[in-house]
Amino acid sequence: MRAAVLTSPDGGPTCADFREPEPIGDRPLLDLVAAGMHQVVRSIASGRHYGSTDSYPLVLGVDAVAERPDGTRVYTGFTRSPWGTMAERLATPFEIPLPDGADPLAIAAGMNPAMSGFMPLVAHLEQHGALGTVVVLGATGIAGRAAVQAAEVLGAECVIAAGRDHEMLEELASLGAEPVALTASAEPLAGALQRGAPSLVLDYVWGPVAESAFAALGRRGLQDDDADISYVQIGAVAGADARVPASLLRSRKIALRGSGAGSMSTERLMAQLPVLMGHLADGAIDVRYTAYPLERIAEAWAHGGRSRAVVTP
Repeated sequence: MRAAVLTSPDGGPTCADFREPEPIGDRPLLDLVAAGMHQVVRSIASGRHYGSTDSYPLVLGVDAVAERPDGTRVYTGFTRSPWGTMAERLATPFEIPLPDGADPLAIAAGMNPAMSGFMPLVAHLEQHGALGTVVVLGATGIAGRAAVQAAEVLGAECVIAAGRDHEMLEELASLGAEPVALTASAEPLAGALQRGAPSLVLDYVWGPVAESAFAALGRRGLQDDDADISYVQIGAVAGADARVPASLLRSRKIALRGSGAGSMSTERLMAQLPVLMGHLADGAIDVRYTAYPLERIAEAWAHGGRSRAVVTP
């Protein structure tokens, strides 16, 4: 079968022949419809992710929309190494049928980036009964923009969208978010955070931006502010490390945690995927995409900008 194959962690993928995957149990193989070229796909394939393997060659891809032998289209993933989802045929342990009328490429583009913010938003809502004020750091990226939309869909009282892309900040403002420009100065972000402590921070950037946020969230004096803050680390485009002040942990009711493959049970994830897919299908959360056939996998690998590359057979 044809597949997007990577032969070394420091190379680029090519469209090449690869042996078909071994079926999982009695599940028939699926035919690829579309698979997203997510950031995690590049990180895993290049050996930079905690889920990476050191075994090559391998097939790219972590999730996909595929077609059953009866023609039903499903969202799927969790392939076994060395197989990924960017191949003509897939063997996977789960299948979730797409909603009627859903754009399969939009589902392939959106599920992975959108779930990174959707899952902690749902968890916070279930635990506290309301979202309150949600801050998204890195809101102008694809996943961050989806998180802003998800917070609005789930009923946040206020969404503060912080990012560097000024045009995208204007778009997010039109969606109801309060835009904050991330600049070399920490003042705009500090001002937004100090007007009232948020209930939830979704951080897609980490590094120095997180350190500025920690400084702004630190409480001094005997302020009448008993806010309970959840700070969720999701991405690290600004740096892999951030210093957490001891005073922040002692002066605030704040919980720091991460959102990723190891932060939730498979059962919990599976329960929420159909809900998220419904929001993508009806356009409440939308992720723009650019489609590339397998023959143009090198272009999909290099694709950047405001849309998600989606690979089709």
